This record gives sequence, structure tokens and C-alpha cells, in this order.
Amino acid sequence: MPPPALPSAPAVVVLLSTYNGAAWLPEQLESLVAQEDVAWRLLWRDDGSSDGSVAVMEAFAATRPPGQCTRAAAAGALGVSDSYMALLREAVGQRAETGAERVAFADQDDVWLPQKLHRAVEALHDAAGPALYCSRQVLVDDDLRHIALSAPIPVPPGLGPALTQNIATGCTVMLNRPAAALVAGSTAPETTLHDWWAYLVVAAAGGRVVADDEPTVLYRQHSSNVVGAPRSNHRRAVAALRRGPRLFMRVLRANVAGLLAQPWLLSAESRVLLEAVSRGLAGGVGPRLGALRLGLLRQTRAETLLFRAWFLMG
Repeated sequence: MPPPALPSAPAVVVLLSTYNGAAWLPEQLESLVAQEDVAWRLLWRDDGSSDGSVAVMEAFAATRPPGQCTRAAAAGALGVSDSYMALLREAVGQRAETGAERVAFADQDDVWLPQKLHRAVEALHDAAGPALYCSRQVLVDDDLRHIALSAPIPVPPGLGPALTQNIATGCTVMLNRPAAALVAGSTAPETTLHDWWAYLVVAAAGGRVVADDEPTVLYRQHSSNVVGAPRSNHRRAVAALRRGPRLFMRVLRANVAGLLAQPWLLSAESRVLLEAVSRGLAGGVGPRLGALRLGLLRQTRAETLLFRAWFLMG
């Protein structure tokens, strides 16, 4: 049977970076094909795999309509974040050719639920400015056995919460056209992964961030995860304690400085917040207390108290 015809204007470009993922890729690709009510195009690149990842991707591309599964031009081993940023920039540059209005990040080792892309498209359909969608996940083991739901997101998204914590798990993220262009035209700090940076940029621009309480992805938790997901708020808090304040404060400083260095990304309100946080980080207790009054919150009260202690000390 010939493959189905490629839609003339895909609704979503899916971005996939592979690295030694041959064992998991077939299930992820099958779940992409099984997406309901959305046309898609896959743009992928390999980040230096030594297994059969490239062969898996090439075999998959051969089963799809011409142009639906395309290898990106960017070559070489870039690392996770730079690999996805390269994919995003290529997708934004190809918009006139593809007609796509949205981009979505995909991880090689997950399985998407059938309505994953459709829910994101619906959530962003009326956004005029930059907008980002993310969702909860079903945490599973290597064999896709259920572990738990990812932690809920009770604190509404915004720049204050985004500076203290990333809620936009990459495998669930979708960006509309203005958000994709904004993120693609920015430079992320070396300390910050692409998904957190996308959340920060959209929030700093005064854009819309939609956090869906419905899980859309089976998110594998295994030893090869670049970043995993704690199974509960308690475990997340314990993990933060184990990491300690030094790494956290280094990332916070880098994100604040990175955003302030790119003023075209910022709304007027965001600039005020970031400048206050920057003064607090450079000053004493008084400026830091002033910054904390501007909405620097984490997702639970205990985590917020811990953050405030670290911010005042470091």
C-alpha cells in the first residue's frame, strides 16, 4: 500500500533529537503516527549516536509520505539543549515552506497519548501573541508500567514562578508561531535546558502559558533520562534539598542575566521584575526581601519557603 498523502499545510512541526535511542524510538514514532485530529511533520537530527538510532529514523522516514519526516541540516554533537534549539531555528526558518503554525518538542524514549497534539493545538488556537502549552505526564518505567502521575501545578504560570522552577517538561511543550520565533531568536544560558528557557522567554514576553492538568505523555523514568520527573511534591522537595543552594542560585543568576541581556524579549512588567531580582542578587537583605514580594513562588509552600531561604542567603 502506498503511504498516505502529506497534508499541504501541517498544523504542527514535531522536533526530535536522537541520541542512542534505538531501543525506544519505534514506540515513540508509532505514537506519533497514532496522533488524532492533527496533521504533523517531523524534523529530526541525531546528536552523535553510536547505536542504530539513525537507521531507525531512516527506516521510519521511508514509510511516510515524502517530506513528512525530514532530517535537519545541522550536524555534529551539540548536546541536548543546543540540539533542540538548532531544530527550532530550522523549523522557524522553514515556516514559509511548510505552512506550520506550531512546533512541539518530542523526546526519543516516551510514548504520546493519541490526543496529545490535539489538546495542545486546541489550547493555543486563539492566542494572538506568544503562547506555550505544557502538561502533566504519566510516569512509567522502562517497560511502560505505570508509576504515578507527575506532580500537579497549583501555582499559575508566570515569570516569577518560571524563575524559580520549570513546569514545562520538554516532551509536553508546544509553541505557537510567535513564541517559536521569539525563542529561536534568543540565546539561552549554558546552564538552562531548552524547555525551561522556552518557558522563561514566553513568560518574560508577557505571553500565555497554558499548564494542562490532563496527562498527555507516558514519560519513561530510567537511568538514561537527562532530566527525570519526581513522583510527588515531597520527592521533588527532597531532590531540591539534596542538590543544595549553590547550583540553584547559579542557574537563577544565569537566567536573570540572560533575559536582561536580551531586552527585546521583555515586557515592561518583566523588566521591572528582573531588575528587582538582579538588584536583590547583587545587594543585601533589604533588596532581596523587596524582590521576594514580586511573586517568586514555587509550586508548594514548603518549596517556596526553601527557595526564599536560599535566595536570602545566596
